[in-house]
Amino acid sequence: MRKLHLLSILFIFQMINSNAQNKQLPYYEIPKAAETYSEGSVASRMIDGLGFRYYWATENLTEKDLAFKPTPEARTTGETIQHVLELSQVILNATLKVRNGDKQPELTFKEKRKKTLENLKQASDILRNSKDVSQYKLLFKSKELPFWNVINGPIADAIWHVGQVVSFRRSSGNPFPKGVSVLNGTKN
Repeated sequence: MRKLHLLSILFIFQMINSNAQNKQLPYYEIPKAAETYSEGSVASRMIDGLGFRYYWATENLTEKDLAFKPTPEARTTGETIQHVLELSQVILNATLKVRNGDKQPELTFKEKRKKTLENLKQASDILRNSKDVSQYKLLFKSKELPFWNVINGPIADAIWHVGQVVSFRRSSGNPFPKGVSVLNGTKN
């Protein structure tokens, strides 16, 4: 009986520790909105909405979830998450004024999730105080595109794919966590 009691305590401690670690990642809740509307604060808030949705879409995914794909031609959830990571890097690179094209290292799911959330948070933080987003361009080896393309390109594409992750997780038997309000950006 004593061993069972000790195991129960260890399990509870592990759950609390896991929750504390997850709350340390960006976007457990959406950050407080800027007090004024500006080019930068609106773009920042779009990324915050993406980050919050991504956080909860990827929370507690299992190996079964990551391997799921609805058809043989589709990407798996894990491949979709890799693509969102790459899109988050393109978004961040625009705000850092860095050219795209560097190969990303191989990462575990947990590392990809953390890196994606950190990329989005850093890009949002840069944009939040910006008065002129036209300085942030998509930079490629042979071309340069204006910030408009950051919005309709990687930001919109990442939002699209986060929706796929939610749909895929439901299809693999792991529904979206209860109590998440995408309207308010909170978790009850």
